[in-house]
Amino acid sequence: MTEPTTQAQRPDVLGGLLIVDKDGGWTSHDVVAKCRKLLRTKKVGHAGTLDPMATGVLVLGVERATKLLGLLTLTTKAYTATIRLGQSTTTDDAEGETLATVPALHLTDADIAARIAELTGDIEQVPATVSAIKVNGERAYARHRAGEEVRLTARPVTVSRFDVLARRDVSDGFVDLDVVVECSSGTYVRALARDLGAALGVGGHLTALRRTRVGPFTLEHARTLDRLAEDPTLNLGIDEAVRIAFPHRTIDDREAESLRDGRWLDPIGIAGVHAALTADGTAIALLEEKGKRSSPVFVIRPRGLVD
Repeated sequence: MTEPTTQAQRPDVLGGLLIVDKDGGWTSHDVVAKCRKLLRTKKVGHAGTLDPMATGVLVLGVERATKLLGLLTLTTKAYTATIRLGQSTTTDDAEGETLATVPALHLTDADIAARIAELTGDIEQVPATVSAIKVNGERAYARHRAGEEVRLTARPVTVSRFDVLARRDVSDGFVDLDVVVECSSGTYVRALARDLGAALGVGGHLTALRRTRVGPFTLEHARTLDRLAEDPTLNLGIDEAVRIAFPHRTIDDREAESLRDGRWLDPIGIAGVHAALTADGTAIALLEEKGKRSSPVFVIRPRGLVD
């Protein structure tokens, strides 16, 4: 990690989003802590964690934009990954202890494709034991590390794409698959590796994972921490972030003033949370329509904040 070469100016009160291309070995909390230091503000939060082993897209909110994080539509995610067939581990990835090793070179591409098809679409998935899911108020991974036997129940997830990009037969009997996965939030790619190996009778685990997209935010929006240290500024100001992340309606000056005071507008038939933008693209509020009202769920620019 390089030291900052540019003195950061603290972001303005509205802030925005920081899309980080996380390095392996960093926890999401590590990234947040580093960004607080680089941007000289404590108001930084993340919109969902990324495993330490994984690299790729991590969405952070800064200053007032931290209030956007719980409203962002980040229901779809995309990954590239490497699955090793022939070995199962305690954590379903390369950082766990080996449970069993079974030769896998006899597997045909057709065998693998058939089992992948069974793990594609709307499926029931048991999350990884080392997931962040809470069990009786404590994270599953914490209970696992404490030596407890953790049993998680299956939950519905959607795997919209699970394709093999390349196959490599490894000399020690393993088969490595480079794959691309597109899925709903809450899907564990390491669990897909585990279940694919189990279905093929040889075991499996994840050896590499890179998140390439979260909702509308991709690696094209992202910067590494080293690049951020060289130029400690936000990727997306709050207006641009809102335009990318939410559907929107255009409002006039009178409607903007009403929203800034917390009043509601007439609905126009937009489902879900959406943005109210002025003609010049300034984000005033996020709205949700219920009955005869389109009410603010978050006023981005309340009266008195940026006057």
